[in-house]
Amino acid sequence: MEDPVFAFPTRRHAGSDLKTADLKGAMRKARIEEAERSSAVAELRGAELARLELLKDELAPVFSQLPDDVDMFDFGLVGTEKPRLFVDMVAFVEMGRDRRTFRFIQDTRGGRLVLAESERVEPLVEAVTAYLGRRLVERERAQAGEIAVPTPQPAHAARGASPAGDRRYVVGDLVFAFVLGAIVGANLLLLAAWWKSRGGFAWLGMPGLG
Repeated sequence: MEDPVFAFPTRRHAGSDLKTADLKGAMRKARIEEAERSSAVAELRGAELARLELLKDELAPVFSQLPDDVDMFDFGLVGTEKPRLFVDMVAFVEMGRDRRTFRFIQDTRGGRLVLAESERVEPLVEAVTAYLGRRLVERERAQAGEIAVPTPQPAHAARGASPAGDRRYVVGDLVFAFVLGAIVGANLLLLAAWWKSRGGFAWLGMPGLG
């Protein structure tokens, strides 16, 4: 009978059957992916700028009609990461998430207000033109208010009464106050005389105070 033969497992090198991770290759792949993403973003941004440039060209004749002394508007295209066509400091046009829809937005104290939204240029031109008209009318009203009311109006102007009538009303108040004061003073004198004739505090049973 032969002696049994035991096969002991041999120890292999840990890296003999495993492929060594390539860090440089991973970095190279990441750079390629980042470049592709940047290229896609640049293409989308270029498309947004092209759409806003088209709207700017359509609005240029409208802004050319503004009076020379009006400096309240700041018309210009800003090509930042999110391109915007500014109308003034608080109103601008930007593209929606679909990269095709124009959105005319105004910043207010209560938040952003969408004034117009459309994929076509014409509705945006009409909305911006209407906005310019409203702002110009507000400016005219403000200037008219400063010229017509340089100082606070007197109280009689708010009541619709004439200055003369207002003066008569004030004089009447003074006469009434004088007469009332005279009557009250006379009554006090009579009361004091009566009190004295009754002996003052002695009349109340307190002779020490009389």
